[in-house]
Amino acid sequence: MNAKTVLSRWILPVLLAVPGPAEANENFELLKRARKLVFLGDSITWGGEYVVYFERWLTVNHPELNLEVLNQGLPSETVSGLSEAGHLRHGFPRPDLHERLDRALKALNPDLVIACYGINCGIYMPREEGRFARYREGLERLKKKAEAHGAKIIFMTPPVHDKPSPEFDYDEVMAAYARWLVSKRGDGWQVIDVHTAMKRELAKKRRQDAKFKYSRDGVHPGSEGHELIARQITDFFAIKPPLGDPHPNAYSRMMISLRERMRVKRDAWLTEIGHKRPMGRGRPLAEANKMAAEHTERVKQNLETILKAAGQ
Repeated sequence: MNAKTVLSRWILPVLLAVPGPAEANENFELLKRARKLVFLGDSITWGGEYVVYFERWLTVNHPELNLEVLNQGLPSETVSGLSEAGHLRHGFPRPDLHERLDRALKALNPDLVIACYGINCGIYMPREEGRFARYREGLERLKKKAEAHGAKIIFMTPPVHDKPSPEFDYDEVMAAYARWLVSKRGDGWQVIDVHTAMKRELAKKRRQDAKFKYSRDGVHPGSEGHELIARQITDFFAIKPPLGDPHPNAYSRMMISLRERMRVKRDAWLTEIGHKRPMGRGRPLAEANKMAAEHTERVKQNLETILKAAGQ
């Protein structure tokens, strides 16, 4: 990544979003007080690239924090408990977060939860009040349960749906879900508005290239989309501009190690906790933890290289 890209992609947006010297970002206190952060969501979260980008930011910019990050996204999952008939062609209905939520909270005991649901919750049909109500109720139940277990929870609005249909605009459904979720800030909810940011950036890029897409299938963002999602999270917490890219090779190697560590821990815990979606089993926890520790050592080595190159 060249200097111009780093400036435009990471530093300038954060400089605009970060509080000034006289201000304090209270959101950062959530990270400081936490020891375990769990991401919940559907296949976009399970894919985990935005989680890895976030964890690289955390590792490089705040090595003083002792925060374990766990990805517990599950493909196809909803928070609404709904599933369209067409999904049965895969051989199973969409899994419902609430089937596994109590077990996950008990097993993982997180201090902080970041949850991203919605893209599956409208089950790819026009907006209808019953489905919308199920989405709202599902998130309210999630918040209540997380807080009952002693965790703080942050919600993310659903990403953009970018697959045009002559029948209806499913992204308008997602926009309605996002507007409701953002409105809950008035009730004290912590909400990161991914949908609005993604829609704004998508429009900007399409003024330059009408064929630009964050997602080939209209649902699952590629690396650039995940990076944009991660930036909304880091902006939410940031108290200073992020460190640049003083050693690109170390940055890349760190990403590889973080990604592999995320995957092995994700799959092991999904298997340990259990769920109803047919998919491959993760490794036993003891084996996964050993592998994760090896990746952690590589992350530390790359961090030393990055900080040394930055003169820190």
